[in-house]
Amino acid sequence: MKTPDFKKYFKRPAIQEVLRENTAGGVIFRRNSNNEVEILMIQDAKDRWTIPKGHIEEGEKPDETAKREIEEETGLKDIKIHRWLGKVNFQYRRQQSLVLIAMQVYLVEALKNTDKVIKEDWMNDIKWFPAMEALDKIEYEDIGKLFLLGMKRIRNGKLGMNKGQN
Repeated sequence: MKTPDFKKYFKRPAIQEVLRENTAGGVIFRRNSNNEVEILMIQDAKDRWTIPKGHIEEGEKPDETAKREIEEETGLKDIKIHRWLGKVNFQYRRQQSLVLIAMQVYLVEALKNTDKVIKEDWMNDIKWFPAMEALDKIEYEDIGKLFLLGMKRIRNGKLGMNKGQN
């Protein structure tokens, strides 16, 4: 009896192209009634907790994208972008393409009506978490590092705009 060729079942097609995508998003925080910091996170279709983010459109600055995407993905209208926290690079495979993502991340404060968040259809959930619980839930280590930087800025009262990526 001939041994089956299992490789044909597991072989992925070769990468045919490399795509570069620029995105922007935000670590969104608020203070609850006890003055404790909470972070808003979304749960994507694959059950991963992350921050709201999206593609930078032509002619749009990264901070404008972050604001637009946060409004679209959360329903929050009254927000303030305090400062740029950093850039996260990651990659994933989409069929025969390698997608390289560069994401600009901002520290964003939700100001009014923060309980009126709206989940988009593609999301599994959207929720405010106590800051340390949010850090435990985040699926991406590099975004987690920016969470910590954002928390330090909040704790030290250094929320003002920096000379980051605009």
